[in-house]
Amino acid sequence: MFPRSSGSAKLDASAPLGARGLGPISMIDFPIIDSHIHLLDQKRFGYAWAAGAPKLKRDWTVNDLANAAKPYEIEGLVFVEVDVDMPQYLDEAEWVDGLAASDKRVMGAVVCLPLEKGAAIEPEMARVAKLKTARGVRRLIQNQPDPEFVLKPGFLEALRLLPKYNLSFDVCIFHSQAPNTLAMMRQCPEVSFILDHIGKPGIKAGLLDPWRAHIRAMAALPNVVCKLSGVTTEADHETWTRDQLRPYIDHVIDCFGPDRILYGGDWPVSELAGSYLQWLATLDLATAGFSPAEKRKLFRDNAARAYRLAV
Repeated sequence: MFPRSSGSAKLDASAPLGARGLGPISMIDFPIIDSHIHLLDQKRFGYAWAAGAPKLKRDWTVNDLANAAKPYEIEGLVFVEVDVDMPQYLDEAEWVDGLAASDKRVMGAVVCLPLEKGAAIEPEMARVAKLKTARGVRRLIQNQPDPEFVLKPGFLEALRLLPKYNLSFDVCIFHSQAPNTLAMMRQCPEVSFILDHIGKPGIKAGLLDPWRAHIRAMAALPNVVCKLSGVTTEADHETWTRDQLRPYIDHVIDCFGPDRILYGGDWPVSELAGSYLQWLATLDLATAGFSPAEKRKLFRDNAARAYRLAV
């Protein structure tokens, strides 16, 4: 475990970073690569899932992110698909690739593909793999009503095609879906898995188990890494504290170690539970015991390695 910093107050983004009883901030003195960013274009794409989140009903750009992160510097980001309305997922992948042509901060992309189509998805997989930014694929599991979704023969067949195209798979689940997800990972040892949002534990309800055992089992698989992202949105959006999040953060670090964890802002979805700086500073403080090299791995180097970014 790493040393805990004192206090449990939630950071006020309008106050200096060391304010609100948080104690000293271990400022990150290098540019960050954020492994989990969503960019939205409301005129171009439909986002039915955001209907109940009016705060997100606008465009969200790379410049918006850079402003939200100040005084930290965003060197680059990995765009992660935003669950656009079907069948716009290929258009989204190509749109992001176009953004990267004029903005070097867009370093990589995790695109959506409906892997449940099985081998029939290969032509589309080959198409997105030709994009300069494409590094991985995500098919949201969290909103699938069938608990066996990830164990269907077709889904597994499509997953096993990913290494052929040098693509990883981002795993986005709720904690209740972890057992079948573990079974999926074990059946696909050749696939590189990146667990999003620490497996979405039940933080709001204070649930640690059996999530802790599932995280430890996933960490035992050499082809799995984990994003420290999406944590605040699994807590109470208005009342979460650093102390409430700390057992979950500590457990992920303890299981995966500093070489297999990636910083992710999950922005702008994270704005539903606070500012970009609130999560960034919370994680910065939670890893105050890291060496400078470990800090750099978490907030930059591991993302570059996991997604094979040109840095």
